[in-house]
Amino acid sequence: MKKGMVEFYVGIFMIIGIVCSSYLIIELGGVRVINTNDYRLYAYFSSVAGLKKGAGVEMAGVEIGNVVSITLDTEKLLAKVELGIHENIKLAEDVMASVKTSGVIGDRYINLSPGGSETMLESGETIFNTESAIDIESLVSKYIFEKEEKKK
Repeated sequence: MKKGMVEFYVGIFMIIGIVCSSYLIIELGGVRVINTNDYRLYAYFSSVAGLKKGAGVEMAGVEIGNVVSITLDTEKLLAKVELGIHENIKLAEDVMASVKTSGVIGDRYINLSPGGSETMLESGETIFNTESAIDIESLVSKYIFEKEEKKK
């Protein structure tokens, strides 16, 4: 009888451990278990260096969606970013999308600045006002080479 109770408690402990581990993996990994009813918007950028699928989309510091996909538009030769925006958030047609950096590590995300238009974007439409990521490496090299040119 005593051995049966020990096995019962070990089984309960294992189930609790598996549930807790699963929760942590889902939360820390950013995996969506429940399919939310996001609507899709598109934005074109000349550079999205460092931006990854699943990155956050924020407005006023609050996450309102995520990056669904990043592809190259072969006609425009621009990066086409598909954004999944929570259905309860309505964005004006003159909203501005910028690629920003958060933290010391340099994780990239999309920041949306609200517009003032009365017309709202519908699913599948495009955000036309965009600001690409700042390429620190090219700025530094430009600065260094300008200094070398001035010395000559």
